Amino acid sequence: MTEPGEENQLTPPGPGPPQHTHRIRSHARGQTHLRGHQAKMEQESDAAPVPAEGMMQMFPCMAAPGQFGPEIREPGLKVWRVEKMKAVLLQPTEVGAFFNGDSYLVLEHRGDQGADLHMWIGEKSSRDEQVACAMLATQLDNFLGGDPVQHRQVQGYESPEFMKLFSRGVSYKEGGVESGFRRPQGGSGPIHRLYQIKGKRNIRAKEVELSWNSFNKGDCFILDLGETIFSWIGSQANIFEKQKVREIASLIRDTERHGKARITDINEGEETPEMLKVLGPVIKLAESTPEEDSQADVSNSASLYKVSDASGQMKLTKVSEKSPFAKDLLVRDDCFILDNGANGKIFVWKGMGANAEEKREALKMADDFIQQMNYPRMKTQVEILPQGRETIIFKQFFQNWN
Repeated sequence: MTEPGEENQLTPPGPGPPQHTHRIRSHARGQTHLRGHQAKMEQESDAAPVPAEGMMQMFPCMAAPGQFGPEIREPGLKVWRVEKMKAVLLQPTEVGAFFNGDSYLVLEHRGDQGADLHMWIGEKSSRDEQVACAMLATQLDNFLGGDPVQHRQVQGYESPEFMKLFSRGVSYKEGGVESGFRRPQGGSGPIHRLYQIKGKRNIRAKEVELSWNSFNKGDCFILDLGETIFSWIGSQANIFEKQKVREIASLIRDTERHGKARITDINEGEETPEMLKVLGPVIKLAESTPEEDSQADVSNSASLYKVSDASGQMKLTKVSEKSPFAKDLLVRDDCFILDNGANGKIFVWKGMGANAEEKREALKMADDFIQQMNYPRMKTQVEILPQGRETIIFKQFFQNWN
């Protein structure tokens, strides 16, 4: 394992088709340079997919300006499909069906409560469509003042947060731009979220499907209903999970509800009518084993890196490899990557004082990092967080966030 301050090495890719790789140069201990638009790419094979920045240079034109009007500031759910470098707004009856050869933008605007911008990538979406989607997301994010939390969702590995936007579910269809849509409207409603608390040493919360099928006897869960937050404690949960579930519930209350929500502890078998109204009748719950907690400890591990382009090139410096991290490690003048890739997720935190280039390159930073770490790109979620718009899942990696 690389110690903080040590040089990161790029592990050679495993068996598979040829890949394009970045040249990564280390000039000092703990510093890895991620080469930006001005960098030259070393092409391993003509058959490999063109990297994002290379593809942007190949396009004869950029995304058409002015595609997004003032209506995007209105609360609600809007979905665009990427068609030939343009974002085409879907009709309400078209929302919820995704063609596996396309890429989409999904904007959930909650008025004063902020917005989330999702880039959905179909498993057969072309590389140029994916790049166009990222460019359009940047344009939309700029239009909204850089406020939205950005997420990259990949087909088959979408987050529960994304799936719950579509009240009638999501369907995948074969094909691409030439096909038509036929799908009822989805939408967003009141706050209904379920978090699973799991682990022994590295204990983490992750959002899961809002269903009794997500529960088991060996873990703790948080059912967040807005004004009421239920901490559900499984009969076989360990003492560390019981402590953590209360910490996360308090974090939600204090940072997202401004201290106004009510926290209620619920032991397994003592579920309230309010819980049953949301989740339905309790089903037979799965047992848990100590091995599951050990496996969770591995996948819950995380490291924190600082990203800066003060030298003219993106420079990556490992700040800490053991969480929970001190919150003051996040410096407002820089961007940071929180690596939870073992659990399939990468976070990019954008400080308010970071320069425009760093903020604009946030998704590129994540892609370079995913490639460097040999994480599967089409199975790794990316979340881009402006300072002040951090999610509960991100905050839990830090000490005493309030």
